[in-house]
Amino acid sequence: MLAWLSANVGNIIVLAILSAVVFMAVRSLIKQKKSGKGGCGCGCQSCAMQGRCHQTEQK
Repeated sequence: MLAWLSANVGNIIVLAILSAVVFMAVRSLIKQKKSGKGGCGCGCQSCAMQGRCHQTEQK
């Protein structure tokens, strides 16, 4: 087991870094979605989904 770890330490480090980057990206997207921000980052004036993606709750 120790020989396998020492032979693959480079791959393990790269995999850990990539996993951390993916985790941070997903966490950022979830935070944006919960705060009500859109996914595209541009205005809704010229969007084909204008008025549908940011609907407010009707009482």
